[in-house]
Amino acid sequence: MKGDRVEIVIDAGGAVRTYEVEATRAGRRVETTHGRGVVEVTEVTRGGSAVRTARFMAARVLALVEHPVPRPEASEQGVVTPLRQHA
Repeated sequence: MKGDRVEIVIDAGGAVRTYEVEATRAGRRVETTHGRGVVEVTEVTRGGSAVRTARFMAARVLALVEHPVPRPEASEQGVVTPLRQHA
């Protein structure tokens, strides 16, 4: 969802660097995968195609923090709940 972001903190040999990948448009999301010593963070469209990808060596990743955008509750989305009938 637009606004979702992932913050990646990397050990850069004596220094610490921070990177962010954010879903920049409506309908996009951020996916995180890891395997074979690589951490990959990708911004993905509704159709599943990657817009941009960041890859890091897993041994260098100090922290990976996901920041989801707060989702509106059902009452804020316009969902109407049926009223109970009293006898």
